[in-house]
Amino acid sequence: MKIKVCGMKDSGNIIDLAQLKPDYLGLIFYSQSKRFAANLDKDLLSSLPDSIKLTGVFVNETIDQIISKIDEYDLNAVQLHGSESVIYCQQFKELLRVRLPFRKLEIIKAFGIFPGFDFNQLTQFNDVVDYFLFDTKTAEHGGSGIAFDWKILDHYSGLKPYFLSGGLSPENISEISNFKPEQLYGIDLNSKFELEPGLKDINSLKSVFELIGK
Repeated sequence: MKIKVCGMKDSGNIIDLAQLKPDYLGLIFYSQSKRFAANLDKDLLSSLPDSIKLTGVFVNETIDQIISKIDEYDLNAVQLHGSESVIYCQQFKELLRVRLPFRKLEIIKAFGIFPGFDFNQLTQFNDVVDYFLFDTKTAEHGGSGIAFDWKILDHYSGLKPYFLSGGLSPENISEISNFKPEQLYGIDLNSKFELEPGLKDINSLKSVFELIGK
């Protein structure tokens, strides 16, 4: 199972996290987020192990701005965490191919999950994204620390793999071992593993990596 640690912005914290070798390291480029990555050390990011996929998180951002950040920080993945439509995702993928033709990039589309969520709507995204990410639906677009009822995912019958997000914590992470649908690709760790917004508790994260077998 893949581990994505999101909301990183402190250089020293990034260095410490890199020692754990997460599969994905999330940088939030959404200015209204408490974890907004405003002043990143590009040299530090470029020195991270190739196995760590730098992931830019965007919320209803312009395609031009996203492509600019991909190029500036040499991102390996993009997480679209707003209300981006299928047409938007198609256009993004096409422009990316034109503007950065040699860049291999993973596209993650996030959805806020709630009781009664219609998973059928996801089918139209199958050809334009690589992964889904299921988070708790909130007005803040993630980072709430609130978990949704994972049983809702029993209604997901699609084949697209997904990341599980939303309120994963040291207290409930062990339940992942009892929750293994075929499509579960990875877990997304954020606010419940923090000392303060944007500063992760490395020791707390280390216990999760050991539990998952990293």
